[in-house]
Amino acid sequence: MPEYRPAYVALGSNLDDPVAQIERATHALAALPLTRLRRRSQLYANPPMGPQDQPEYVNAVAALETALAPLALLDALQAIETEQGRTRSGPRWGARTLDLDLLLYDDLEWDDPRLTLPHPGLHERDFVLYPLAEIAPQLAIPGREPLVALLAQCPSRGLRPLDRADD
Repeated sequence: MPEYRPAYVALGSNLDDPVAQIERATHALAALPLTRLRRRSQLYANPPMGPQDQPEYVNAVAALETALAPLALLDALQAIETEQGRTRSGPRWGARTLDLDLLLYDDLEWDDPRLTLPHPGLHERDFVLYPLAEIAPQLAIPGREPLVALLAQCPSRGLRPLDRADD
């Protein structure tokens, strides 16, 4: 029997119907082998982190249980991005159809050329912390303060929950 571990994935999009991109990505996460989608936050809209001459983003965070190894899960996430039209050219933090970031994998602290865990920007991004706190408020972030303490130090910079009427 495979051993399942908790993992958290940030989802973001600001091109080609971002709400639909996040919904499709959520279904793709649920269909990954050796992986169970446990929960996904509501959708949030927020200003872009990078160049400001791009549409606002739609973001969410998903909680998974997976028996995939961290790099195998990363490969699966990148395959979903590619299937949904993600290209890796253009400016850093530029507009994209889909961005899936592996935030946490169990309590693993890992620094690999392809993957750093916990995600290095997790503790300073409101569009990650607020949805993460929605689905896992008691979460302990390996090597950092508890999620609730990180959230208290990260004010929202325009992040807002999306109502279905906003879609």
